[in-house]
Amino acid sequence: MPVSEQLVQDVVKEVISRLQMNPVRTGYRGVFEDMDTAIAAAEQAQQQVHVMSMDQREKIISIIRKKTKENAEFLAQTGVRETGMGNVGHKIIKHHLVAEKTPGTEDITTVAWSGDRGLTLVEMGPFGVIGAITPCTNPSETIICNTIGMLAGGNTVVFNPHPAAIETSLLAVNLLNEASLAAGGPDNIACSVVKPTMESSDVMMKHPKIGLLVATGGPGVVTAVLSSGKRGIGAGAGNPPVVVDETADIRKAAEDIVNGCTFDNNLPCIAEKEIVAVAAVADELLHYMVTEQGCYAAAPEEMERLAAVVLTPKGLNRKCVGKSAQQLLAMIDVKVPETMRCIVFEGAKEHPLISEELMMPILGLVRAQDFDDAVAQAVWLEHGNRHSAHIHSRNVVNITQYAKAIDTAILVKNAPSYAALGYGGEGYCTFTIASRTGEGLTSASSFTKRRRCVMSDSLCIR
Repeated sequence: MPVSEQLVQDVVKEVISRLQMNPVRTGYRGVFEDMDTAIAAAEQAQQQVHVMSMDQREKIISIIRKKTKENAEFLAQTGVRETGMGNVGHKIIKHHLVAEKTPGTEDITTVAWSGDRGLTLVEMGPFGVIGAITPCTNPSETIICNTIGMLAGGNTVVFNPHPAAIETSLLAVNLLNEASLAAGGPDNIACSVVKPTMESSDVMMKHPKIGLLVATGGPGVVTAVLSSGKRGIGAGAGNPPVVVDETADIRKAAEDIVNGCTFDNNLPCIAEKEIVAVAAVADELLHYMVTEQGCYAAAPEEMERLAAVVLTPKGLNRKCVGKSAQQLLAMIDVKVPETMRCIVFEGAKEHPLISEELMMPILGLVRAQDFDDAVAQAVWLEHGNRHSAHIHSRNVVNITQYAKAIDTAILVKNAPSYAALGYGGEGYCTFTIASRTGEGLTSASSFTKRRRCVMSDSLCIR
């Protein structure tokens, strides 16, 4: 019986439909139908990882770095296409940052005491299988960054990714396992499930084989992890204010602030979310932002209309998160050139588009009477998240006062926010910044437990 052209077309449509419903391609390494099976596979792999030498772990990590750079553009494009958030060029940069500046086995160190009564060592040992929840804002970046650090510490990891970034997340999981196999390591150093849900997350958090939970996301998921009864690392919300005082280089401050705020359309949790400027320099700052840095000065009635679109009774409108300034303004029928990078306006600190963490390139400016007032308003705006804050000032006394008052895991001075991640600044990169649980910028050592080994009256040879 001959096959009709129509039948072929119908079959093709059905296959495409199923692939669209389930973006996971067959053959992805480390991807399982259910969480229990994923955890069992990760546990088996961890038994091999645990006994690996540091050199063997580092060999795997070096290939992960190589593959991440080779696939940076593809992962970035997939992330933007799938989530509808962010900027491909900036996501490529973030993948290179992860590949080049995430600490590996060099972060696993030993402390030793030697004396008359012998030798004592404190070693960093693995938890075993770590359960991790990852966001849709930096999906593949977070998964790759976490796995490098966790593997360096001798762990394997099971991810429950955000449902809005399944394909991107599982591509990253597959890449990690291919890297391990290429280095002669085991499969399933990183695992996940075909369809991550709240239920699969609950299984992971309660599973007896999971010794450590790591959550990177909103306050709800972090609270759930910290309420699980297990050891938890929580990287949650922030609303980072940037203070500008009279001593700052105002022109440079305008450039740095806009560059930081617009990086990946303001998706990074560390990005500048609002400005608190001393009144004496506020007008000058706005002038440079508008005339030199591609900022659109929105009128009060435009901001009212924008607030009605961006904010809903249930919180942020997800369709606005990670969108460009041009896309956001188009939602209220305001057309601007593609060169317009940021929307700026002036308001009180209580304005909803200032007090809420938006994760989009909208910057509200709050005027302060003097520096003390600026600090007080910035502390209020940070809402006690203790996450990130920024300042532009040449006055060391002012910087010190602000740093003590704001008490955040990150404080960037006279640079764009992304300098905190080693891009234009010193230090390593991470996409899990644990402000609530105190680890700060996590690295390999964050995913280990300390073990003391004591040899009494021996091995002291001095």
